[in-house]
Amino acid sequence: MPTNQNRTVDESNLPATSIFRRTGDHAVIDHQADSDEEILVALGYKQEFKRDFSIWSSFSVSFSCLGLIPSIASTLGYNLGYSGTAGSVWGWIVAGSLIQCVALSMAELCSSMPTAGGLYYASAVLAPEGWGPLFSWITGWSNFLGLITAPCAVNFALAAMILTAAQITHPDYEMKTYHVYLLLLALLGIQGLITMNSTKFIARFNEIGAVFNLVIVFIFIIWLPAGSINSPKTNPNDVVWTSEGIINGTEWPTGFAFLMGFLSVIWTLAGYDTPFHLSEECSNANIAGPRAIFMTAQSALYLGFAVVLVIAYTVKDIQDVVAGPYGQPMGSLCLQVLGRKAGLAMFSLNMVAQFFVGQGIIVAASRVTFAYSRDGALPFSRWLKIVNKHTKTPANAIWAVIFIGALLGLLMFASPAAIGAVFSMGAIGQYVAFTTPIALKLFVAGDKFRPGPWNLGRFSKPVGAVACAFVALMIPVLCFPPTRGGDLNPLNMNYACLIWGGSMFLSLVWYAIDARKWFKGPKINVEHLIHVPVFEAQSKEPMETQKNVGVTKME
Repeated sequence: MPTNQNRTVDESNLPATSIFRRTGDHAVIDHQADSDEEILVALGYKQEFKRDFSIWSSFSVSFSCLGLIPSIASTLGYNLGYSGTAGSVWGWIVAGSLIQCVALSMAELCSSMPTAGGLYYASAVLAPEGWGPLFSWITGWSNFLGLITAPCAVNFALAAMILTAAQITHPDYEMKTYHVYLLLLALLGIQGLITMNSTKFIARFNEIGAVFNLVIVFIFIIWLPAGSINSPKTNPNDVVWTSEGIINGTEWPTGFAFLMGFLSVIWTLAGYDTPFHLSEECSNANIAGPRAIFMTAQSALYLGFAVVLVIAYTVKDIQDVVAGPYGQPMGSLCLQVLGRKAGLAMFSLNMVAQFFVGQGIIVAASRVTFAYSRDGALPFSRWLKIVNKHTKTPANAIWAVIFIGALLGLLMFASPAAIGAVFSMGAIGQYVAFTTPIALKLFVAGDKFRPGPWNLGRFSKPVGAVACAFVALMIPVLCFPPTRGGDLNPLNMNYACLIWGGSMFLSLVWYAIDARKWFKGPKINVEHLIHVPVFEAQSKEPMETQKNVGVTKME
């Protein structure tokens, strides 16, 4: 219901954790505003997007970003290759269950601070006094780096899949690196043209993508075991569930190899934060956003487990899948299990699903880019924060994301390990950003955190503790290469720590030299503010009288 006109918003009476708690400022609304806009204004931001997303639309974009079959396909060489069939099954159970704690804690933050830059905003508000700008800078840049690499990673995999299919169909065709790069550019361009459309169009497009991805999951689960050309069609239970099926494909101890295989799970279950970034475009955001996060994480856990289980039961030659002649594990798996024609058909459906994944990730990455630019945290922020007047979408941020994806794609000319590092970098960047505000809420914030309508209650602290412990364990593991000693060389090195760590180091150097002087965290952009020493929530003063006490019009 619309609220009264010309009144001061008392954020202390709202289920939100606001930056205003530190500044002593309060937003003034001089027009009719619904509850979504009132909460956003209480957080310090004016409404700039149309709220055309519903809980289903937010879930659809998030589920499209996950893209279960395509994401598992893109990282199949890690879980099968590092720890075998049993390792991939148990790895999904263990890592997937622990990731739910991260998702639940994030959903709680989203309900309390439903903004496009929510993780970064939360770190600023929950950090110790005086440390807000630094923690928000670290969180924002890590989240930005994690998301900005994803369009390149997803579309590099898709381009390789398409050309692999061409190679299967036309054996005389020889795939060249520049072929993959040119196709990558074309895919990024098409997805950019789609993403720059209106919020309503994007919502509908991603609803189609979510349905398609869901249908593909069920087709895969049914078709692979039923249509297998092998005899017997499935592997025995011992190979899937016991140590007999654990094959260490690394030069590290088996237990460590098992942890390294978690990369596939972490990469696949990394898109559930999307509803957080769409909060300013979603109606009933402080309930719909966290519910969409929870729905995405839970559906991905169970459906992804079914996919991994089917792969474990149907794969016959792991080495042929991981290091086959086509360089595409999912393509090799489909051919091995279903035969040439049926396998190519299943592989092609996976490609269509992968395209929806790429488009959904560009949506999320562009919203994060816009949010951080709005607060001046990125280079060229004045240009990146512009919202298109016609579509009400951040068109400049969209094309910036695509441009960076094109630049990252040049890594494929260096080595397969270099371009492969974008997968690890994306996982590291995302989960560092996910857990920084969770850790601050758990260990620092105390009563500064005001839970939203969707919260974990008394389970908030134990769930947050498990989330932080899991990520603290996995970040170093994701930086290790599969080989060591004399076998380690520039072609098989894991460059994730160099690319992510180097980028974060440069951002921190920039902060230390210059940005700390002007970057103060979230930049309030509401049109009217009032500053009072003590805010009286039940004040009966007319609005005109209150405006005489420190009212500022924000430019």
